[in-house]
Amino acid sequence: MVIIRCSRAGMLKRPFYHIVVTDSRNRRDGRYIERIGYYNPIAVGKALPVAVKLDRVDYWLSKGAQTSDTVANLLKKYRQQLVAAPAS
Repeated sequence: MVIIRCSRAGMLKRPFYHIVVTDSRNRRDGRYIERIGYYNPIAVGKALPVAVKLDRVDYWLSKGAQTSDTVANLLKKYRQQLVAAPAS
């Protein structure tokens, strides 16, 4: 089964996560099919905490991929931010 989940990167006590599409049997930080975004839980200032390629997410979801609970929550918040943000 193909799943969209977070893969941890960064240093000790400085987490950074890549949002990746991978086979569910692969390890958390192991091989992946495609990297589609990132999540930075300790973003400061003007740094974006979440950035995702929504067109690729929609593509993989249309192919039957499942999202982890964490990624589903991040995508929900990210989509709400895009709707709430004024178009520039």
